[in-house]
Amino acid sequence: MKSTKMYFSLLFAVMCAGFIVFLYGYNTNALNDAETDHFFEERISIVVNSLGMTFPEGLDENNNPYLDYIKQNTQLDIEVILPPSEGYEDKLNMIMASGNYPDLINVINNVWVSNYVKQDALMPLDDLIDRYGPALKEAIPEEAWDKVRFNGSIYAVPSINEVKGVEIMYARKDWLDKLGLQPPQTLEEYYEVIKAFTLNDPDGNGLDDTIGLLMTENLGRSAPFFGAYGVQLGQWTERDGRLVYSDILPETKEALAYLNTLYEEGLLDPEFPINRNKSLEQKIVSGKVGLYSATWYDTRGPIALNKSRDPNAEWIPLAYPTGPKGHKGVYDRPIVRQYSVIPANSNQAPAVIKFLNFIAGEGQQQLKLGFENEVWQRDNEKIITNFSEHDKHLYRGIYSSLVDVAVPEMVKLRLDSLGEHFQLYNNLQLIEQNLIQNEFTGLPMPAMGKFNHKLTELVDIFTQIIVGVIPLNEFDHYVEWWRSEGGDEMTREVNEWYDQTVGRGGP
Repeated sequence: MKSTKMYFSLLFAVMCAGFIVFLYGYNTNALNDAETDHFFEERISIVVNSLGMTFPEGLDENNNPYLDYIKQNTQLDIEVILPPSEGYEDKLNMIMASGNYPDLINVINNVWVSNYVKQDALMPLDDLIDRYGPALKEAIPEEAWDKVRFNGSIYAVPSINEVKGVEIMYARKDWLDKLGLQPPQTLEEYYEVIKAFTLNDPDGNGLDDTIGLLMTENLGRSAPFFGAYGVQLGQWTERDGRLVYSDILPETKEALAYLNTLYEEGLLDPEFPINRNKSLEQKIVSGKVGLYSATWYDTRGPIALNKSRDPNAEWIPLAYPTGPKGHKGVYDRPIVRQYSVIPANSNQAPAVIKFLNFIAGEGQQQLKLGFENEVWQRDNEKIITNFSEHDKHLYRGIYSSLVDVAVPEMVKLRLDSLGEHFQLYNNLQLIEQNLIQNEFTGLPMPAMGKFNHKLTELVDIFTQIIVGVIPLNEFDHYVEWWRSEGGDEMTREVNEWYDQTVGRGGP
């Protein structure tokens, strides 16, 4: 009888283990022979975002040298669950609904975090961080911790945006020289350059095939033109002592009118509403684009590829377009880029904090830069990067991004090592000098959770205004729609936060 009970107990355990394997897709072959022989103190499961990165042949999220490095230095056996990037947040909701929680979930959306905190589904972390996270406490600034405090308690470990802004204007200097033009500075000068780049055959092939200004879907790469009117889409700005949503301001209407003029005159790429980043890159590499709002790293991407195809191509950064009232600049990025949370019923919370503490502290350099003498080498005060190895090892960012911390010296060393001629660090410095701040820096308000998804439809409406499907004078109608569909409620809550913040002397 006893043996029969033991048999069914073992059978039940095997069935439960099989269900967990099915739920998380755990690959029992993920650990190599050396790891299976290695003793680990504890085991944790983590759900992370791939960030669009891929692994070299023969490696995956559970079988690669960087995960081995983390395991060996933390004595943790780590199971990595990597849902597809597309619909990532939906997959997280499915996991939370299943009741079979991992020990760590990596999230990009702070509204997601806020919603699950309200459901008591996430664990407060203050005591755990005090006990097991000295590097986290040292490396993460108080401003970032404030973004993950709900009702006075910390519910996530924040990952810092070391890059404060993204967009910077770049133009073909060889085209400017050929057409006898100076680098533009004002909106009017930008208009003249964009017009000349479109109509005056700057590539000299006798064909009407050049693009004066390039943008992408959802008004991507348009930030400097809104900045010329002192606004940025999706931000809150101060007007007469109150915060207002930039998208509904008259200045936004003026920016749309400027872009509509470019479109109506054939000076803005007519395909911009369907351009994805890949399309943008292909058009730049082809040599048909003269001016656009680049990302700070495009000089090492499509701009570099264009120059390799056309040795005469010369690209230079431009001053941001200055508007009629002297405004210029682009959006700033929030200080926190990702959130690592622990489900409330995890039994491995101390181990999770130890894991994140290693990434922020002892393991930071190797995970951020790659392995020394393999991806990079020291050369006095500089480091030299092996480009082919660097690109093969990019997947390490899946782990390092869980707790990015801001170390300016490391940023400069890393970016300069990729090639000082790409001007990566200089691009970032120029952007940081021209940021338009989002004045709302608090936690997501309840109305944002209820209405934000619906109210993002304004971007699609703005695209239709630019291409002339919706008349510009309809802008005020959509402002009223936004206000009545939850915008006024969001504005009220944001200003309650603002009054409290200003009243206590700042955040």
